[in-house]
Amino acid sequence: MQRFRAKYPTVPVMLCSGGGGRVDYGALQYFTEYWPSDNTDPLERIFIQWEYSYFYPSIASCNHVTDWSKLPLKYRTDVAMMGKLGYDVDVNKLDGKDLQFSKAAVATYDSIKNIVWHGDMYRLVNPRENNIASLMYVDSAKSRAVMFTYLVTSRFGQTSTPSPVKLKGLDAAKNYRVRETNLYPDTRSSIDASRTYSGDFLMTVGFNPDMNPRRTSVILEIEEAK
Repeated sequence: MQRFRAKYPTVPVMLCSGGGGRVDYGALQYFTEYWPSDNTDPLERIFIQWEYSYFYPSIASCNHVTDWSKLPLKYRTDVAMMGKLGYDVDVNKLDGKDLQFSKAAVATYDSIKNIVWHGDMYRLVNPRENNIASLMYVDSAKSRAVMFTYLVTSRFGQTSTPSPVKLKGLDAAKNYRVRETNLYPDTRSSIDASRTYSGDFLMTVGFNPDMNPRRTSVILEIEEAK
């Protein structure tokens, strides 16, 4: 691998072995990314990616949208965006709205991927202890952030509406606007994007992403209001 990397320093290579031991921290000096698991069910991936993130950076995690779930395409896509987004689906079989959504999702991902790849990650709500999973990425200037929140209640057959989630990593003295992104076609967000909040408010009081059985995955962009 040392000889390969010296000869091909810019070639993307995925670390993906069959069975166990597919991820090796030391091997990432030779590989650009790794494949966390052949289990691509998005609900399971929330837990898999949560645990991997304690050791491995998001820029190295290959997260693909697949057909391995009956959950909505938006949910599957939102989960895959917490790393290197990829598609393992036959796009020719997507219906009109799913294809429209996927094209827009790729554009959305391009606009936030640098924050996900290079920003600081903060865990907000642990899915092993709550009915939702929530985490966020914040850029170095604390001017932009992306917050991912998922309802995981179907895993245990539970239902509940979460309270506001306290954000982390923002500048307490700055003001921010919060808007929902990656919406499915013909849906409207319940988030008022015109309002501004201080970083102190968002981190001490929190923000409710308005999760419910019809809003099972929500991506919020937090941007400094100038």
